[in-house]
Parts: sequence; C-alpha cells; structure tokens
Amino acid sequence: MALTYSQYVTSLANLIVVPEADANFQVDLPNIIDDAELRIYRDLDLLNTVVRDASSTLTTGTRTFSLPSASGTFVVTEQINVITPSSATTADGGTRNSLVPASKEVLDMLWPSSTGSTVPQYFAPVTQETFIVGPWPDAAYPVEVVGTIRPLTLSSTNVTTLLSAYFPDLFVAASMVRASGFLQNYGQAVDDPKQAVTWEVHYQSLLANANVEEARKKFTSYGWSSKEPSPLATPPGT
Repeated sequence: MALTYSQYVTSLANLIVVPEADANFQVDLPNIIDDAELRIYRDLDLLNTVVRDASSTLTTGTRTFSLPSASGTFVVTEQINVITPSSATTADGGTRNSLVPASKEVLDMLWPSSTGSTVPQYFAPVTQETFIVGPWPDAAYPVEVVGTIRPLTLSSTNVTTLLSAYFPDLFVAASMVRASGFLQNYGQAVDDPKQAVTWEVHYQSLLANANVEEARKKFTSYGWSSKEPSPLATPPGT
C-alpha cells in the first residue's frame, strides 16, 4: 500500500512504540527519513530518478559548462548531448550529438585554447556540477543532460514520493534500521540488541527483490530482457 507522509509517520511511531507527538521523535524524524531515502537511492539504480534536462546552453568560446537544475540536482551524469544547429529551441527540434566522456588531461592537451572551435565531441567532469567540453564551442549550442537526480524528500509539504508510493515496504524497513538508533537499540548493551539487526535483514531481503524488479524495468534482467529470472529456464530466455 502506498504511504502518504502522515501514514508513514503513524506507521513508524507504531513500530517503535512512541506517540507521534513525542518531541524527541519529531526532532529525529527528518534524520530518519533522510537516512532511509538516501540509502535506498544509492542501493537501487531507480529508473524513475533518471531525467532529461535540456534547459541549458553552452557559451560561445567557453569550454566550461554547469549542469542545469530545472529538473533537480544531478547526482550522476550519464550522458551529455549537444544539440545542433544552435538555433534549435528544443532537443527534439535539432540533432543530438552525444559527447564521449574523457579526462580533463586529454581535453587540456588536445584543445588547450579556443583555436579550432566547433561542435564539441568530448566532455570531462571537473566538479560535481561543472564539466568542460572539447573542442571549445563555436556557438551557443543547446545542451541536453541525462542523469540521475535526487527527488524531493518526504515531508509534511511533499506528502508522497517515489519511495513512499512504489517502495513503501522497503522505505519503512530502512527507516526502522535508523530508528533503532533513536531508541538506542544499536549495540549489545541495550534493551533490544537484535532490533536493528532484524530490520537490516528484512531490508536486505526486500532490497534483493526490488533490484530484480528494477532490472526488469530497464531490460537488464536475465538475458537482457524484462523477464523475471527463472531457475528452471535453461538457457535463459531473451
């Protein structure tokens, strides 16, 4: 069952047996949510966190390019496409020229200046949000970035998320691992030393199933298909 923020809070409070209005619980609640969400996003390469953002352009004669943020903050950049001609108003209204990843050293050596500026062919990361391209652009080409973003976190103002809607069981299990710290049930010298371990085992079991389902969505399951792996199929179907 999909969970809203209020349903999630109620479920979590029931599981750790504290009143929802408990002041200490309310203080730690954002930390519990952050811990659970970030863990799941890092454990699962979720298809629904991949976006295409074509809201930025290169600057003529400048090789530095900052990632757009109209669709969210990019965590992993998978692809950068330069759109030609420079007059194109949308990515689909022009031609995508997919850039090839390279190192900063290669781009510094091959294109140390703006001499020979033309449509870029390569890109290299400089920081989390900044890239350089080579050759240097000779026009203000539109750019389409494809990559993984972090969705907005679950809160009283963002009452449903990808995780609460499609992975509520995994989300609650991950939350309970972190909530065991709130209850001080992490170590051996506590009231319930096995609580965090039990929830961690449950989380890992759910994670394995979710990984298979996510692979099916991306046609990276058995035999590069969308089929669920079958222990009886020999050879695996495609």
